[in-house]
Amino acid sequence: MGKRYGDFTAVDDLSFSVARGSFFSILGPSGCGKTTLLRMIAGFLSPDSGDIHIGGQSMNGVPPNKRPVNMVFQHLALFPMMSVGENVGYGLARRGVARDEIKRRVGDMLERVSLPGAQDKRVDQLSGGQKQRVAIARSLVLEPTLLLLDEPLGALDLKLREHMKIELKQLQAAFGTTFVYITHDQSEALVLSDHVAVMNHGRFEQVGTPQQLYYAPQTPFVAGFVGANNPVKGRATHVNGDWVTLTSESGLIMSAQAMGTVRAGDAVEAFVRPEVIRLVRHASDFSETTFPHYRAQIENLLFDGANSAVLVREEHSHTEFRIALPQTGQLADLAVNERVSFSFDPQRAVCFAS
Repeated sequence: MGKRYGDFTAVDDLSFSVARGSFFSILGPSGCGKTTLLRMIAGFLSPDSGDIHIGGQSMNGVPPNKRPVNMVFQHLALFPMMSVGENVGYGLARRGVARDEIKRRVGDMLERVSLPGAQDKRVDQLSGGQKQRVAIARSLVLEPTLLLLDEPLGALDLKLREHMKIELKQLQAAFGTTFVYITHDQSEALVLSDHVAVMNHGRFEQVGTPQQLYYAPQTPFVAGFVGANNPVKGRATHVNGDWVTLTSESGLIMSAQAMGTVRAGDAVEAFVRPEVIRLVRHASDFSETTFPHYRAQIENLLFDGANSAVLVREEHSHTEFRIALPQTGQLADLAVNERVSFSFDPQRAVCFAS
């Protein structure tokens, strides 16, 4: 399916399927077409080409209120003048469900989202995380085939967002409802999803499990967008099967695994993740490894507990690398301007023709 606005293509001839009962995320930067795609699935927009099937049924011409779909927005859209119970039961009341049945189903749903007995509370009495659960309960009580979530954690503070990621994953597993979730936050997509589609300029660059996207990116965009990476641009000076030796624009020589076709002489871009790089104080510590190693000077210390890293500059090419520090606390006493050595297995680096 596709969607255009004049000369601008918001969604460019996409075709994909989502397994029933799975958690599927669409990850991409602002303006890549995520929300347009979600609004077409929900029925708020009509595709210019193609069709959408939900539960095996074509949604062509089916209005939003007739689709087996519900949607949770970033700003939740709870009704402040209604109680929690009235918010959750609103859709059931609109469908003409009997009052006693609404009360029973609302009570059951609030139990399942860990808000037992909250029916009579006002919305403004709830925390951010509780409001989030009410919004999800309001959608799930209607038993949709598909639940669409449009950056629902974006308005929460960091600590609550981390907590709600786990809760969302547990809720989806408990209900077995198909979730389609859009986000620009790669951590949310990787933690929550069974499969992730990385979207860029209206197209999917790659669809796969979080592990596939992280360890085997198929395009430079995916390699650079999913997780932290050290990009190195240069030219392939030697190619042997899937192995590429490249020289960077500043003279750094390194080897990496080719992703796709790479020929000697091609302009290339390689990526090395911070956690695959081994950092030592003395080059002699690499005496037992055959991997190339480099001397560097520490330019910055990035302390973040178990996610701490250093920024170093390789001494010959002056290439900057971000290197993750061991979670054991080893090397926690490194200092700015200290000279160190680093190395990495070329099998853990990837290279693309650019």
